[in-house]
Amino acid sequence: MDKGAEYYSRYLNGDDEGLVLLVRDYKDGLIMYLYGICKNIHTAEDLCEDTFVRLVTKKPKYTGKASFKTWLYTIGRNVAYSEMRKAHVHVSADELEIPDDMTLEERYETDERRAAVRRLAGYLKPAQREAVWLTYFEGMTVKETARIMKKNEGAVSLLLFRAKKELKKMLEREGITGEDI
Repeated sequence: MDKGAEYYSRYLNGDDEGLVLLVRDYKDGLIMYLYGICKNIHTAEDLCEDTFVRLVTKKPKYTGKASFKTWLYTIGRNVAYSEMRKAHVHVSADELEIPDDMTLEERYETDERRAAVRRLAGYLKPAQREAVWLTYFEGMTVKETARIMKKNEGAVSLLLFRAKKELKKMLEREGITGEDI
């Protein structure tokens, strides 16, 4: 059982500290994921709060079929899309890993590239942005991303392939080239 599942189980069994631990461990990542959908940090914070309120009020059953994080992010995604449908708002994601042995100059270039990818990812189609965000920025597997997005793994892989191809074109138009883009 992962920590999130353990904390949620503790909460359901009457230990309020379990909920405190859930919020502590998952709040920041969930806010950033929701920000990738709604493109407004204050809205993302509200949606995160609504997600945890849903856990408190509805006490949905965690079955363990997916990781707790995947399950929680799916609830958050559903809350976000539900709110956006009500408000008629549209949707919005990103990545890159930095090896430990980089020089300061290489790190700066990587940071610049990362900033460009973040900015340009906003121009991707909504489903591509979401797949890129979950897979690369949140570090989820394609399987977990597929579960959250309610798509099959092949569809997510195709979204990621097309998103990378489009991001590469956009980066090259910006003058950012190289094998590692």
